[in-house]
Amino acid sequence: MPRPTTTSAPSAPDAGEVRKVPSPSGAAGIPSRGRTPRPPGPYRRLFARPGALAFTVANLAARLPMGMFSVSAVVMIAGTRGSYALAGAVTATGLAATAVVAPGVARLVDRYGQARVAVPATLLAALGSLALLLCVRYGAPTWTLFAAYAATASTPNTGGMSRARWAHLLKDDPGALHTANSLEQSVDELCFMLGPVLAAFLCGTFFPEAGTLVAVTLLVTGVLAFAAQRSTEPPAHGPASAPGPAPLRAPGMPALLAVCLALGAVFGATEVVTIAYADQQGYRAAAGVVLGLQAAGSCVAGLVYGRLRLTGSPERRYPWCVAAMTALLLLPALAASTTGSLLVLAAALLLAGMATAPTMITKMALVQRRTPPGRLNEGMTLAVTALLGGIACGSAAGGWTVEHVSASAGYAVPVVAAGVALLVSAGAQALRRGRPHIPAP
Repeated sequence: MPRPTTTSAPSAPDAGEVRKVPSPSGAAGIPSRGRTPRPPGPYRRLFARPGALAFTVANLAARLPMGMFSVSAVVMIAGTRGSYALAGAVTATGLAATAVVAPGVARLVDRYGQARVAVPATLLAALGSLALLLCVRYGAPTWTLFAAYAATASTPNTGGMSRARWAHLLKDDPGALHTANSLEQSVDELCFMLGPVLAAFLCGTFFPEAGTLVAVTLLVTGVLAFAAQRSTEPPAHGPASAPGPAPLRAPGMPALLAVCLALGAVFGATEVVTIAYADQQGYRAAAGVVLGLQAAGSCVAGLVYGRLRLTGSPERRYPWCVAAMTALLLLPALAASTTGSLLVLAAALLLAGMATAPTMITKMALVQRRTPPGRLNEGMTLAVTALLGGIACGSAAGGWTVEHVSASAGYAVPVVAAGVALLVSAGAQALRRGRPHIPAP
């Protein structure tokens, strides 16, 4: 008759002897309690891949300055030249130059590789920022400020390059890629939350040029460290390859970029209107904190969204995400118009921000699906360019409404922009349903 034990031994143990069995983790010498190890979470599994943590940390350092440069430039120019109008015009010129140059830089990244293109492009952009600093510092003619800041347009899309690495590493694991895209969006929100605060602190505490100097140092150091991680770099396709049609001509991409433009208007208008509203309440210095709460809500929501195991296609989820974003944007508008309290507005922006990350994550998933193979960096940079163009339009519309109507009425601008995004996304989905003969990319 067999013994009722799960292990066998050549002889019975001596009295008082404690038998040692492997623990669930495989370590010997620890008595087993019958517990199974807790499986690692989705984010932990991401960073378990070789090289993933290294390129993510390096890219974080390179991406943080994206939220610092414009604020640093405004503080530096306005503090020295005494004109916010000039500061705004210079930064707007840089934004317009980026919209023209960035897709070309991304196209070169796809053809020749991230390391070969990103490093010289970053060094050229760093020289532009340093030239702007010197021109402001030593009273150079006004036109030199525009020329110097336009040179910063060669800054590569560091967030897009990081997403391209995840897409390459996780091409056979859609669930993990969803988690990686969620992580990237949360990092974006973190950078745009901390970047302006860090820039304002440096410029106000030390000297007006401190924000630009630190941003340049972080950008160059981060890109060099990121480019050094060659084991995770996607393969270059080379100039002689035919990677497919331009992303702008890919099915569904024009409508998606139109939505990006409208969403950018949401962000640009919200920023300008919130600053004006806080100034009207006598708390202009608190505007950055209030906007940071909106980014914090988005960051947390993005991390939670990345842990979800979603079913269905992102095409179906996208209009619902935009609809949720539109509905939650009504909260700041109601708070500003009915309460007049900056504290209530801050809470409303925190809640409104929770729909931002899921919307942007789903958007980037669609961009990756619709971009032709071999042109992923270019496709994602087009989406970022559309967002930047929308931010410029939203800033102008929000500023006009604040000046000619009121600060509280300005919160209607992001609601209208989100409504436009909802109409475009829902209309594009309806058109796809009406054309079943066109395969989804």
